[in-house]
Amino acid sequence: MKQEQFVSRYQPEWQALEAWLEQRAHLGRRRRARAPVDPALPADAEFPQRYRRLCQQLALARQRGYSPQLVEHLQQLMQRGHTLLYRTPAFRWRGVLEFLFADFPQLVRSQSTVMWVALALFAVPLVGSFVAVQLRPELVHLLMDNARLAQVERMYDPSSPNLGRDSGTDWMMFGYYIMNNISIGLRTFASGLLAGVGTVLVLLFNGITIGTVAGHLQHVGHGDPFWRFVVGHGAFELTAIVIAGGAGLQLGLRLVAPGRLRRLDALVEGGRIGARLCLGVAAMLLVAAFIEAFWSSIASIPAWGKYSVAAVLWTLVLLWLWRGGRGDAHAD
Repeated sequence: MKQEQFVSRYQPEWQALEAWLEQRAHLGRRRRARAPVDPALPADAEFPQRYRRLCQQLALARQRGYSPQLVEHLQQLMQRGHTLLYRTPAFRWRGVLEFLFADFPQLVRSQSTVMWVALALFAVPLVGSFVAVQLRPELVHLLMDNARLAQVERMYDPSSPNLGRDSGTDWMMFGYYIMNNISIGLRTFASGLLAGVGTVLVLLFNGITIGTVAGHLQHVGHGDPFWRFVVGHGAFELTAIVIAGGAGLQLGLRLVAPGRLRRLDALVEGGRIGARLCLGVAAMLLVAAFIEAFWSSIASIPAWGKYSVAAVLWTLVLLWLWRGGRGDAHAD
């Protein structure tokens, strides 16, 4: 094929592609969303295919010894397309918000069975150990030594200027709470790889520990500072631990009972679901750490103020998980 025939045959494609690249170079993302679509330009979904055709045409032009001007023009067009096709996608806040407010609560509800099981494994030991320590105070020594008990009592001393901690600035404690809380959440999920047994043990241990500490502080007269400290951030932190537990249980269940899938395929699917759940859990624990560092530790706020804010936070979290994403086209 002569160069004139080659150019005549493919030039409309090059012109359309070049115009499309110009449009993407000069229009911002928001302007593109509102700009009228030129039917003569290729659609976004067609770009990869058109880019591959351009690469083939460039290879043909080089192979057949066409003019350097034509080869250079196609080379520049190919480089512009390569930059656009393989660049790092722009960060989209809208996608993050859609995941947090719609996709994540939908995913939690889609795993409702394991979520209810995780809640029972966490809440029943918590309540049971709290009641047990009220009836038999000496049981607290089975889990905690005297030094640890003294530290806990000091942290929730009614005369302390800060609740829940001995020392440290708000920002320092914020970083500590982030690391500590997220490590607990990830450990709860990852333990599901032990056929779910690890997650069960982590949930039971955390429930018993929290219930025992709460029961002991209530028994020695430090219950008011303790409840004022935990009631606010607990809405996000405790709920996140349960969700992480549910994520670990579904992972272990797919390992033990893969159903019609191969065990490896079932485990991969469970890992994907668990990873998405853990993203939401990490966001919840980040919020919990912020509340814990900058709100929960303030001792000067009266109990009615702490409990009022906590009631709002608990209501928002439960409504978010119950109603988030309902009515969407892809809702569960």
